[in-house]
Amino acid sequence: MATFKELSSADIKNSRSFLNQLVDVIQEDISGSNTRQKHQVFITGGIGPGVTSSLFHTVHDQDFTLQTANPVMDVTYGVFSGSTAVANSTVGSDTAGKLLFMSTSLMMREKMSIYKQYAQLLLGDSTSQFSAPFSNANADGSDNIDHALFLNFKRLFHRDKVKRETFAMKFYQTASKVMNEHEDPQELNIHKTSNLGATVYTDVGSSQAKETSFGGEVGNLVDASNTDRTVGLIFYDRGIVMLDMEKSTSGSQHVSGTISAMRNGTAVDSAGRSIAPGQIMFGDGSHGRGRNFIPDFVVSASMDNILDHVCSTRFSSGSNTAATFQNITNINSTLVFCRSTADEFNYSSNPTFVDTDGRITVIDDGLEDLQRTFTFVTTVGLYDANNNLLAVSKLSRPVEKNDEKDLTFRIRLDF
Repeated sequence: MATFKELSSADIKNSRSFLNQLVDVIQEDISGSNTRQKHQVFITGGIGPGVTSSLFHTVHDQDFTLQTANPVMDVTYGVFSGSTAVANSTVGSDTAGKLLFMSTSLMMREKMSIYKQYAQLLLGDSTSQFSAPFSNANADGSDNIDHALFLNFKRLFHRDKVKRETFAMKFYQTASKVMNEHEDPQELNIHKTSNLGATVYTDVGSSQAKETSFGGEVGNLVDASNTDRTVGLIFYDRGIVMLDMEKSTSGSQHVSGTISAMRNGTAVDSAGRSIAPGQIMFGDGSHGRGRNFIPDFVVSASMDNILDHVCSTRFSSGSNTAATFQNITNINSTLVFCRSTADEFNYSSNPTFVDTDGRITVIDDGLEDLQRTFTFVTTVGLYDANNNLLAVSKLSRPVEKNDEKDLTFRIRLDF
């Protein structure tokens, strides 16, 4: 049993601190087929076997089929509804106002919806357009982001926010070069790991001119080798990184390879190679002549095709770091000082403290006038006004309390 003492406001103090953790995302985690999980929810009808695709991919820190795997981030792509790519691929709208697109494009409405969702979340308006630099975009619209790659880090890793000027990622700006036009169409540069144009994108300098948006603090991503070249944005509070794909990649590069499409029957390309049903040859297979990465590929390809290409080729593969940053975990603490003066808590209400005759067991018989009662404190409990136990603090070892000691026990509650 316990003895009680009421706490006053002077006995309770609140404080705030923070903790930093370093997060490293490995190249193989992003590019690997076992660590990058697809969520295929989009299914077409009509011609051929149809197209099944995801709207985003989830990168894990190990094989995602294992129970111990942790999701690190989601990767997706979005296109601005007012972009030239959308205007050039649409063929009008139906009676309900829904945009209609050419058969050579795929999932354009879904790509626009993803862009709008991020605009609503981060800018507060689904019709708004991102720009990089964030608040110093050129009046001619050259800094507006039409094609965006979104890296959405999970709460487990970005915690309360990403720390400014700690983010860096290695990214390949160009796709692999096609050296032989008679290569297997599955192995053309859409599907090959990039080995050219590697650069580091970082948020260096973001602490000098702090900016905020509807979605919280925001910073510009720049090319580490040329900090005047802004390639994207980072939203610290949300843990979201956005790359302007027209600036972060060589968008005009010609690319080739097979992509998903609504097509029936087996086809043969210009080099005599067989293309399976449900696929088409993107580009002519000869160094990708005439078909650019932007806008041709990102308009014609499914979301899975785009994300497979970006994740498996533009981040490369291996055990090196693909992206790194420090997070911030805010720690709110309540310090409760439980004070006991010399005359307090020297007597226990536990029935075993006295014998059947009512004599205090810690005092020897006949020495009641010479010895004083004492206790050993082992536990401190915190109660509310209705006498409900809210928290229990256990001491690492019993502490003696007698009339010659004035003790204070400090209890720290972190949340």
